[in-house]
Amino acid sequence: MRISIVNPNSTRSMTETIALAARQAAARGTEILAYQNDAGPASIEGHVDGALAVPGLLHALAIAERDGAEAHIIACFDDTGLEAARSVLQGPVIGIGEAGARMATLVARRFSVVTTLSVSVPILEDNIERAGLAPLCASVRASELPVLALEADPEAANVRISEEIARAINEDGAEAVVLGCAGMADFAASLSARHGVPVIEGVSSAVKLMEAAVTLGLKTAKRGGYALPGPKHQGFVYPEGMIVHPERLPDAEPAE
Repeated sequence: MRISIVNPNSTRSMTETIALAARQAAARGTEILAYQNDAGPASIEGHVDGALAVPGLLHALAIAERDGAEAHIIACFDDTGLEAARSVLQGPVIGIGEAGARMATLVARRFSVVTTLSVSVPILEDNIERAGLAPLCASVRASELPVLALEADPEAANVRISEEIARAINEDGAEAVVLGCAGMADFAASLSARHGVPVIEGVSSAVKLMEAAVTLGLKTAKRGGYALPGPKHQGFVYPEGMIVHPERLPDAEPAE
C-alpha cells in the first residue's frame, strides 16, 4: 500500500525527519510517499500560519492521491487543513494531532499534550474537543519552544519538554503524554523511559491508523460534510490540481 505524508510547512530538514519517522513505523509492504508544501511558512505556529499553509497543502495532497497514495497524513499537530483535505480526497486523511490523541486513549484514561508555543494551545484544545476527546484530556501544555528550535538545539528541547511532561503527570494527572509537534518525534522513546508513562508521537500513530484504514478498504465519505465542492459561479475556478474527482483518479497498483 501507499500512504502519503505531507509536511504543511516549507522546512526541508523537518520534512526529512518526518519522512524517516514515518518509514520506520511503516509495516513491510507500506510505501511512504513524502511531500512538502514549498509555498507554506517555514513553520506553523498559530492560526495565521495555518491559514497560509492550506492552499499549498491541498495541492500537495491532490498530487499524492494522483501518485497512487491510498491514505494521507497531515504532518502538523495543529491538523492544519484536515477538514478541507477530507473534502477533496477519496482516501482517508488524518492529522498527527488527532492520531496521537486517539492512540493515547487506547493506553490511558487521561492524557496530556505537550506542544511548542502557547499560541497553539487553543487550537489543539479546540481540535481535541471537536474529536470528542476533551473529557479524556487532562491538559494541553506549552513548552514555549518555537518549532524550529527543536532542530536547532535538540538536547535543550528534550530537557524543556521533559519538564512539562513531569508537570503534566504530577499536577494534571496525565497517565500518557502526546508530543504536540512532528519535530518532537525523535524524543518519544527516551521520554517514555524517563517518566515511566506512554509518550506518544503522532507520526507513527498516524501511519498505523492509516495502514489499518487501507487494509479495511475505507474511503472518505462523499455525502454530507465531506462532499466534493461543486462548480462556482462568477468565473471562480479552483487552483489546478486542488480538487480530485473520482473519474480522474489513477488506477495505481499497491506498492510491493
